[in-house]
Amino acid sequence: MAVGSGGIPGAGTGGITGAGSSGSELAGLLQALGDPVRLRVVEALSRSPERAGDLAVAAGVPAATMSKHLRALLSAGVVVDERDARDARVRVFRLRRESVVAVRAWLDQVQAHWDEQLKAFGAYVERAHAERGSGERGDRGRESGR
Repeated sequence: MAVGSGGIPGAGTGGITGAGSSGSELAGLLQALGDPVRLRVVEALSRSPERAGDLAVAAGVPAATMSKHLRALLSAGVVVDERDARDARVRVFRLRRESVVAVRAWLDQVQAHWDEQLKAFGAYVERAHAERGSGERGDRGRESGR
């Protein structure tokens, strides 16, 4: 498996990538998700859309810090924001389904790759064991015939 930018298998190298996403997009998604505060935001948004202030309280960080994290998540395409038609100052954030699908597709591909590798290794071990077993029986037969 190829290892691309940031040590992410397949990212940016033509290796394993999420369905329909480039390696650099996937690397950006994974990098954005690599922060514990951002993971808490994604977990909160997986339940329901939230305002930035509510996310800050839920994550236990100041509003300015939450703003920084939300910019990173917006930039990576993990979340989208919508403005309330009645009050343009209110922004509601929600998880962008496509980003979750891209990460899931990539993880499924990685899993399939390792399942295939483990299956091949298992077959190799079985063959080696069978060859070793038949070789030992042949040696024993020769010893008893002496």
